[in-house]
Amino acid sequence: MRNHNNGVSYLLRLTVILFGTFLLAFAYYHINYQNHLTEGGFVGLSLLGKYVLGVSPSISILVLDIPVLLVAMLFKGKAFVCNTFVSVAAFTIFYGLMERYSGLVINLQDNLPLAALLSGVLTGLGAGLVLRGGGASGGDDILSLLISEWKGIKVGTVFILMDVIVLALSLFYMPLKETLYTVIAVVVAGYVITLTTSLGKPKLAKMPKIQPTLGKAQNIR
Repeated sequence: MRNHNNGVSYLLRLTVILFGTFLLAFAYYHINYQNHLTEGGFVGLSLLGKYVLGVSPSISILVLDIPVLLVAMLFKGKAFVCNTFVSVAAFTIFYGLMERYSGLVINLQDNLPLAALLSGVLTGLGAGLVLRGGGASGGDDILSLLISEWKGIKVGTVFILMDVIVLALSLFYMPLKETLYTVIAVVVAGYVITLTTSLGKPKLAKMPKIQPTLGKAQNIR
């Protein structure tokens, strides 16, 4: 009976992670990409690296993600990292399918404030659901979560601060107008992430305080 309940619980978390990832892919392609909004987080840093150093984003993303994943393995455990891999893989699939087959065009070039609002709500809800499911949508979200638990700051606030810093640096290669509207989207997303990860009890996946899993094993002995 316990195994059955564990299986149902895992399927529920997996469904939440996949749905959240789908929302992220939808927002990034149909809102951000189609309306020329830029990116924060590790994606924004990788684009900056390409502009300043000529390094391919495919390489710089790995350089940024791998150390964070190793730290997450230590502090959050294998299940969290596995769920993150599921989200990252699903995002690649969802985004690729939308890019190839979706005929939906959401043209908000004449109403960028609405585009920023929609982007913020959808990406915030998507990222928040992935976190509630027990994973993360990428290395930057993991870093935000770890800093949040370390410093006791709301995860959405950390998300906003990190992305605003990256977006400020992105002014080296991005137009001011699109960057400012992306900042609005990031701020909205940060508040939605905080709401999504804190609303309702019990939570789908309890987020433990940072404590190395190795240390837990030693204490049990």
